[in-house]
Amino acid sequence: MTTRVVIVDDQAMVRAGFAALLAAQADIDVVGEAPDGAQGVELSRRTRPEVVLMDVRMPEMDGLEAARRLLSPPPGVTHRPRVLMLTTFDVDDYVYEALRAGASGFLLKDAPPADLIAAVRVVASGDALLAPSVTRRLIADFARQRPAARGKPALRLKALTERETEVLTLVARGRSNTEIAQTLVLAEQTVKTHVSRVLTKLDLRDRAQAVVFAYESGLVAPGE
Repeated sequence: MTTRVVIVDDQAMVRAGFAALLAAQADIDVVGEAPDGAQGVELSRRTRPEVVLMDVRMPEMDGLEAARRLLSPPPGVTHRPRVLMLTTFDVDDYVYEALRAGASGFLLKDAPPADLIAAVRVVASGDALLAPSVTRRLIADFARQRPAARGKPALRLKALTERETEVLTLVARGRSNTEIAQTLVLAEQTVKTHVSRVLTKLDLRDRAQAVVFAYESGLVAPGE
C-alpha cells in the first residue's frame, strides 16, 4: 500500500528536499506541497493524504492552527490525516499543543533522511512517533510548567483497570511495547491489547495523546 503525503512548509527548499527524498521511496507518494497552514489545510482536504508533514512556524496560518483544523474538521468533513509536526527546535510550546490537538508526533528538521522516511511510515501505520527521547523531554518540560489537572482527566483514570493503569504509566515514560512486556512479564500481544483498551476507554487517538494525558492527569510526574 502506498502512503500519500502532503508537505507543508514555508521554505521552498525544505519542501523540495523532503519531497524528493520521500518520492524516491516505492511505498510513499507525495501528492502535494503548500507554503503555509491555510493552503496546507485546503490541499489536504482536496488530496486526502494519509500523512501531513506540518512545519510549526509559518506565516498566514501556523502549523498548530492548521493541525487543529485537520484533526478536528467541521461537520461534513470526514477526512482526518495523521499529522507529523516538523520543527527546528527540540523544545517548542507549539509542538506540545499540537500533540494535545492530536498530532502523531514531531521530528526535528535536521534529522537524518532515514529518520524522516521511518517517521512517515510509523505515523502512517497508526502509531505515534515517540521514540526520540527529545519528545518525552518536551512533554515533561511543559507538563512541569502546568499543574496537573486533578479534575476530569484524573476522574477518567478510574475507568482503567489496575493493569491498564500500569501500562499507561509505562507508555508515558516512553517505554515501547516490548519493554513494557518485559517489565510486566506479559506477552507483547497482550500489551498491545491493553494499550488499545486504554486508548478506547480514555477516548485518545494514539500513544502521543496518551502520554500527554498521563502527565496532565497527574498519573505520571515529570522527573519520575
